[in-house]
Amino acid sequence: MVGPKAKRLAALHCLALFEVSKRQTSRVLGLNRSTFAYKPLPSKDEELARRMKEIAAKHRRFGLPRIYYLLSREGAVRSKSRAERVYKKEGLQLKNRRRKKQMKVVRVPFKKATMPNEIWSFDFVSDRAGERKLRCLTIVDDCSKRTPGVLAEYSIPSRVMIDYFNTLPKLPPKMRCDNGPEMSSREFMDWADLKEIEIEYIEPGKPVQNAYIESFNSRFRDECLNENEFKDLGDAKRKIEKWRKYYNEERPHTAIEFKTPKQFEEEFDQQP
Repeated sequence: MVGPKAKRLAALHCLALFEVSKRQTSRVLGLNRSTFAYKPLPSKDEELARRMKEIAAKHRRFGLPRIYYLLSREGAVRSKSRAERVYKKEGLQLKNRRRKKQMKVVRVPFKKATMPNEIWSFDFVSDRAGERKLRCLTIVDDCSKRTPGVLAEYSIPSRVMIDYFNTLPKLPPKMRCDNGPEMSSREFMDWADLKEIEIEYIEPGKPVQNAYIESFNSRFRDECLNENEFKDLGDAKRKIEKWRKYYNEERPHTAIEFKTPKQFEEEFDQQP
């Protein structure tokens, strides 16, 4: 016995070969016209896969946890196992850009921040802007993960770094950094003493002691520097500032329960 699917295929074949109407074809083959005109609706997984691809295309370095969080926030999916199944089926898994060297983790007795603006960590990251080397001063709040600012210049000596810190509306009582020449200069230490800011230096050759800024720098390079080409210094400043605002106000962070730094600080201020 011929099923409706086979009849529909035969009807389409007849339409392609002979100049006959759909009504005549349906009558000859005994095919219900509603079956002939049937168009299957997209499955729920297809709609989920489409939205998942859109998010992955916009945020090319987001893995399953953050994509799932954004989808669940939209109400597009409830089951994490379903999201994982579609994610794997569509081949959206992230590929490591470079093989990471194994590092022996050393626990250090540095104090952890318990509130926003208690401890900031900062460092330098290098890239290219046009034909010149670009240097970025990166800063992150250890508690809220907010970045108060990212300074991009061709060169950042200690005087420029100090001037930039002075432009920030609020400074913390403690900062953590490595022993680079800008951070250990007499000019910078005199400025910190004047501002009553304690500078906590990590041990030479042990960046793991400054893990918060190392983590931020990894996100900064992966999601901003590697994703953009800077024509000149002005172009770099605009694109970096745009990413910084997104990082603070829209990007969910696993370390603070998938909240944004702005949301985390607002909720912290509302606590009794």
